[in-house]
This record gives sequence, C-alpha cells and structure tokens, in this order.
Amino acid sequence: MTGMRAQDLIEKKRDGGELAESEIRFLVDGFTKGTVADYQMAAWCMAVYFQGMTDAETTALTMAMVESGDRVDLSAIAGVKVDKHSTGGVGDTTTLALLPLVAACGAPVAKLSGRALGHTGGTLDKLESIPGFRVEMDTQTFVESVNRVGAAIMGATADLAPADKKLYALRDVTGTVESLPLIAASIMSKKLAAGADALVLDVKTGRGALMKTLDQSKQLAEKMVNIGRMAGRKTVALVTDMDQPLGWAIGNALEVKEAIAVLKDEGPPDLRELVIALGTEMLVLAGVAQTPADARQRLVTALGDGSALEKLKEIVANQGGDPACIDDPSRLPQAPVRAAVTAPRAGWVDAIDCKELGLITMELGAGRRRKEDKIDLSVGLVLKVKVGSRVEEGEPLCEVHAATPQSLAAVADRVQAAFSIGPRPPRLRPLIFARYGA
Repeated sequence: MTGMRAQDLIEKKRDGGELAESEIRFLVDGFTKGTVADYQMAAWCMAVYFQGMTDAETTALTMAMVESGDRVDLSAIAGVKVDKHSTGGVGDTTTLALLPLVAACGAPVAKLSGRALGHTGGTLDKLESIPGFRVEMDTQTFVESVNRVGAAIMGATADLAPADKKLYALRDVTGTVESLPLIAASIMSKKLAAGADALVLDVKTGRGALMKTLDQSKQLAEKMVNIGRMAGRKTVALVTDMDQPLGWAIGNALEVKEAIAVLKDEGPPDLRELVIALGTEMLVLAGVAQTPADARQRLVTALGDGSALEKLKEIVANQGGDPACIDDPSRLPQAPVRAAVTAPRAGWVDAIDCKELGLITMELGAGRRRKEDKIDLSVGLVLKVKVGSRVEEGEPLCEVHAATPQSLAAVADRVQAAFSIGPRPPRLRPLIFARYGA
C-alpha cells in the first residue's frame, strides 16, 4: 500500500471508478489509525453516496471493518450457528420469541444485540425488564451458555468492528447515512464479526423503518445477501413490513410480555407469523430441518407443546433473571398510570404512523435520544387496533402506559393523531414482501 494517497482514492471514487480491495483497506486502516483524516473520509463517503459501490467493493469495505477489531470465536459451540438481525423498527419483538423457539428446535443461537436509540427499541433493554437478567458476559461464558442451554444473548463489545463505529459517527454528521452500500457494510461488518456460520436478515420497509420504500429495502436486502455470500456465509434476507408497528406492544416490559404470549402459542398473529417465518429460515440454514415445511412444523409443535416457553425460562435463569416472571408476567415492571386514547370518529383505521408512535414511546421514557440516557422499562403503548380495523367513535385505539399523569397528558393528542381513520376499508400490505438468498 506504499505510495497510496487518500486524495487519489477520493478522486477515483468521485469520478465513478471502482476501488481495489487494497485501496479500500488502505482507507479503512488509515481512518481507524488516524493517518487518513476525518475530512478525507467524509469526502470519500460523499463520493460513495453519489457514485455507489460494486458488490466487490462493498464486501471489501465490510471485511476491512470486520478486521479492524476482534472477532467472536464460536467454534467451540457444536452445530451450525445461525444469527438473526433486524434493521430495526417499532414493536419489533421478534428476537425475544425467536431465540428460545429456534433453540427449542435444536439449533444453537449465539446472539449479540444492541440497545434502544431514537424511535427503535433495543433487545438488551427489553431483556433487562426481567429482574436480574444479565446481558454483559465474556465470550467464554457466552459460548458455555449456548452449549449448556442452547441459546444466549449479550451486548456487543466495543472491540467489535471499531472502524464501523468510527465511520458511522462520521456519516451521521456529514449527510451520508442514507447510502445503501455504506448501510449494508455497516450492518454486515458487525454480523460477520459476531462469528455466526449463517445469517438471517429481517429487512424492514415502511414509515417506521430505516428504508422507507420497498425498492430501497429490496436493494439493501439483496446487497447484504451478496456480501454474506462473497464472505462465505450462507445468508437469507426477508423484506418485511414496518409501515405499522409489529404486534400490539411498544415498550420494553410490554414487549417481553408479548413475547411470552407468543411462546404460549397466543399473542398477535402478525408477530407470531413473522417469528415462524424467520425461524423456518434459521432451522433450514442450521441443517436442523431439511425443508421449509419440516422447519415450520417443528416450530409450530414447539409453540404448542410448551417447549419453547420452557426454553425461555432456561435462558432467563442461565443469565441471572427471574424465571417466575415468565409464568407470571405481572412481576415485570408496570407503569403506574394507564389510560386509553379513543377514536374521534367512526370508520376504518387506514394508516398508523409507525415512526410517530416510536417517538412517542421514547418521549414517555422507553427510549433514548443519546446513548447515555436512562430509560423507564415499564412505560409504552399497547395498540388496540391495527390497519384494517373497524372502529366506532369513542372506541379505544391505544392504551398509554406512563410514569405520571402529566407525561400521559403530554402525548395523548399525538397518539390519537397517529391513527388515521377513513370512510372505507384500506388495502392491506403483506407481512413479507420478498425473500433473497440461498
């Protein structure tokens, strides 16, 4: 890499050229070590924003970021390790139900997750709603936990893909977040560093998602699957709906309660179906099931016979949590103030502003504006209707769970305004739009 200059590589990408793997590695290594300046990397990101990247370039960027830090070694875990990642949304409770369900069917699950930021929830915060549950552990304990109970979940360490963290912070203040190849490389660098043998990606689309349009979401899904393939990992992506919240609950303890309902073979139909769809892909990639039909039957059986719920209790007990909360969800944190927000008129719910409800939940205290913010595990929203529901004037649209009467009053009008009520039934969106991968 002797003789390379960041300026030349910026100009090459600006003019639509394709960078070699060695050139991308030079930029990432230099940026991580401080020999490539922030303003130079910002200029390169802007060139990528306008010119794009080939799959080979995007994969090279991904692997350079993977190699900037530690990798989680899961080789001591028997079997094919399959990880699942969601691009984020509102009421996205899938991980909480999916992990124990897939583990109950015999596939080992070693999951690294994050915390809430902005209008999207964080799996670690949700799990910490369970009294005593520990999400911090070292890699050896993590591996031993998966071997012992079939599944474990912990927070990602700061040493995982540090170049991605530094690059994302730069993109966040330079108007280059919304670049498909940079998004794809950011997500996949963390997932590849996490050590799984295969990946299932849940790429959200709609007003509550990172990607607002179906076309963008499909492009991101396809690009991430291609990165996985070129990096030697079996990868499948489903493009799924996030134009309205998934399930009924939005908020940490409320979503844990909803995940428990799914594992009792109850809960919202859309959440249950998505958990089964993602679980089907995971079991096939893990080699536990030979066909999607076989995988689906195994998952449905595990929900019906109680083994998935028992597996959640094992996971909770193994990580220091109180398994009695699974049998009695009333032991989870509960907000002191609850009130229903009602429909201002009769009609059909034809849209729900997903992102707005996520922002309202954050305002109630369930999320963070900044990483250091403390959160209230008990507060949130519970929907009483979904898009397509018929409502009468005065009928509940949503129940607000708040810390104080004042905080409830501050959001009530916004909650009501997030539900659009029209004179006729709307056209319903599918739950799953597309599938990419093996």
